[in-house]
Amino acid sequence: MAAKHVLTNVTPAKIIIMGKFVITKRKDQEFQFNLTAGNGEVILTSEGYVQKASCYKGIESAKVNSQDDFKYHRRTSANKKDYFVLKAGNGEIIGVSQLYSSKESMEEGIISAKSNVPTVEIDDKTFKS
Repeated sequence: MAAKHVLTNVTPAKIIIMGKFVITKRKDQEFQFNLTAGNGEVILTSEGYVQKASCYKGIESAKVNSQDDFKYHRRTSANKKDYFVLKAGNGEIIGVSQLYSSKESMEEGIISAKSNVPTVEIDDKTFKS
């Protein structure tokens, strides 16, 4: 009888449901995008853009820069919540994350962004139906 190989110290993989970039219009008529998780939670919110084309360029920048750990600036808010800021190569802010309850949760958010952002779809909510 063949010996069975037993794996020890293996953590079950988390199932990551793909999120998406959601483009909306703010009250001031500027465009913005939110990176949402598969459960609908907002992970990252962009700055405001006067033109929709610039908003799309911001999404493309997020896709490129999300792969570089040095582009994630980890911070703590005044109320002691952890969050991150994703920056472009020129130092401009692409987006700011939600507030997390712990550093570990924030790091999981960054890991999720790195693995999902390059392939998520864009849902443009500014089109009139």
